[in-house]
Amino acid sequence: MRFFNNKRYIVVYILIRNYLPKDKFVNKILNFPLDGIVNKLAYFKKVVSLIGLVFLKIKRSESTVKAGILASSLLVASPYSAAQENTQLKPQMKESGQEIPTIEQSQVIAQADTSLQVKKTTKPEASEVKAPAKTPSYYVQFRSSGLAIQTEPPRYVKQANQTWLKDIDGWENVNWLDVGVVSRLRYEYNENDFRKTTDKVDEPFSLRTRLFAAVKNKFDPLRATFEFQDSRRYNYQYPSTNLDVNKREFIQGYGELYFKDALGVDALGNDRPLSLRAGRMAFELTDKRLIARNEYRNTTNNFQGYRAVLGQLNSDWQGTLFAFNPIIRFMEQADIANEAQRFYGAAFDIRKWSNVVTLQPYYYLLQQNGSKLKYTSTGAPATAADKKDRNINTGGLRAYGIVSNTGIDWDLSYIKQWGDDGGQVHDAYDYDVEAGYTFAHAWKPRVMAYRGYASGDKNPNDSTSQRFERLFGFFRPLSHSNLIVMENFQANKLRGEFNPTVSLKVDFGYSWYKLASATDRWTVPNLRDTTGKSGKDIGQEIDVRAQFPVTKYLSMVIGYSYFMAGDFAKATSQKVTPGRGEDSHLVWIDATVVAF
Repeated sequence: MRFFNNKRYIVVYILIRNYLPKDKFVNKILNFPLDGIVNKLAYFKKVVSLIGLVFLKIKRSESTVKAGILASSLLVASPYSAAQENTQLKPQMKESGQEIPTIEQSQVIAQADTSLQVKKTTKPEASEVKAPAKTPSYYVQFRSSGLAIQTEPPRYVKQANQTWLKDIDGWENVNWLDVGVVSRLRYEYNENDFRKTTDKVDEPFSLRTRLFAAVKNKFDPLRATFEFQDSRRYNYQYPSTNLDVNKREFIQGYGELYFKDALGVDALGNDRPLSLRAGRMAFELTDKRLIARNEYRNTTNNFQGYRAVLGQLNSDWQGTLFAFNPIIRFMEQADIANEAQRFYGAAFDIRKWSNVVTLQPYYYLLQQNGSKLKYTSTGAPATAADKKDRNINTGGLRAYGIVSNTGIDWDLSYIKQWGDDGGQVHDAYDYDVEAGYTFAHAWKPRVMAYRGYASGDKNPNDSTSQRFERLFGFFRPLSHSNLIVMENFQANKLRGEFNPTVSLKVDFGYSWYKLASATDRWTVPNLRDTTGKSGKDIGQEIDVRAQFPVTKYLSMVIGYSYFMAGDFAKATSQKVTPGRGEDSHLVWIDATVVAF
């Protein structure tokens, strides 16, 4: 409890007053005496100070912001763009001499783990307004908390002639090139992080910069995609890992053969294209629990090999087939494909009945030749214990839907694993159940309940392993403190979210974690009691997060997570670090800038 012992809540007060609509309910909040509450909150002082500093920094002109964005994104752009920005901000004049208002902005939040992109649209004169043609689609977006997958191409990417580049001579018709530049700076205040073996305060800064370019319909069927990433971390109290640092690396670079209607047309008239890709790729499937780019983390999961994409997002069905080597990330040297591992898979989206249910069946096979293994997934040299043969089969089915005219949504998933794990019989499973309700209110409030379970090993001395293999997934929805992964856990969660304004989204939740097997490990801190005497109770977590745009090019995420250790966490961590605290606090602030 070293962080918020002061009453400096004025910046949050200003934020609330600026962003929330002024109705009676909000006015009551603004006039409420907060002193007593703030004195009891932990870690407020630094959060408020940093938020205030950030908001002072961003009170600059739009052109200056753009220049800062491009510089921080390591992109040298035409000086014309800054002049264009200034021109757009000045009132335009009609021939009659009447003043036309400045271009109106409509800001839309697009979410992934932890990054936002804000789009700006031009509002035409009333006489020119035409109803946009609605694209027929079988796709229904699920409402499940934290599971929205990253798009292809990623959300920070735009078609060249739909950005400010169109105002440069010769670029107005460049509809065959996708471009993107994004840079995210994250500050964290982490006290008593149970992922570490010591109890101390850590305040790192993480910087991740990405550049994207793709040629699409210029030379069809031949296409190409490239994505470069540079990930670094500063002011870190612990040795760096490849979860945080991966310098100067191409995370994507592949050639593609694209055939627009090779698989025919569905009943709504949507083409079912065929895409054949070869090279290095990063993508997400189904609910990203098993295959994900991992957008919250500072580095990215990726693969090298072959992938076929059948159909498209709007069609009645869509499929992915792949054969890959996972990429081993290194902090300083170039990444390499893991020649000791093969990862095969097939995943489908069946949307024919999406007004009731969308089905996502899939099968994955992870194979490892222990004699060829040189490095582990951490980039460290493989030890004798790591060099084992593995054949892990994963079969799963996800079903989700929205009950029409009720506000009710649901999401069910079951995964079964079988095979051989270094001479042990592998027999594991996972299930995830979520149900939510969205109220008919302008703020779009939604509440949800979640239950998840991934099996753990029952006996470390027998010939069977029940520990679930988490593959290459994203686990941020399980724990905002980053303490739970999809292995030997059971979780019960209650969450809520609402949008007080078009551009501000707030979500919060309560979670309770236990081990699935008392004799297996708590994976993230690698704590284990093989006797089972320490129990199963890992602990409880409370979190809150706000996401909002600041300008067209800058968006922010501010979050806080409080973890209260349970009996298992207390007993096992005390053996490693006697006298260790029982609670942990995590504050994170993301600032994301995009060039387009």
